[in-house]
Amino acid sequence: MEENKMARGIVLGFLAGSVVGGIIALLYAPKSGKELRNDIKLKKDEFLDDTSEYMQIAKEKATELINEGKKKSEQLIQDARKKASTLIDDANTLLSGAKEKANEKISSTKEKIGVETDRIKDAFKAGIDAYNEEKNKVSS
Repeated sequence: MEENKMARGIVLGFLAGSVVGGIIALLYAPKSGKELRNDIKLKKDEFLDDTSEYMQIAKEKATELINEGKKKSEQLIQDARKKASTLIDDANTLLSGAKEKANEKISSTKEKIGVETDRIKDAFKAGIDAYNEEKNKVSS
């Protein structure tokens, strides 16, 4: 950026110096009006050629800067996509781990409930069997 400003300043300074120097040289030269007009025309043509050349250089520099900016922005976009992809992958990994742990806890809890249910059923059946035995003893 600083380099661009410096180059532009140098170009503008060169152009301004050329114009001022050419005008002063023409005005102080001992020539007739026709010769002076001819010299002014030649200097004008030289100045326009120089200006065209500097404009072409400026366009090339601007194109280079634009292309460089595009490349950098494309690289930034690629980097952002990679980071987003990594974050999504990490989040999916964490989510999968959490689901797996939850499923393990659910399975473990179901097993415990099944065991306790069987114990309760066995205890209840044993209570009914004991009641029936006592009832049969009393009836007999």
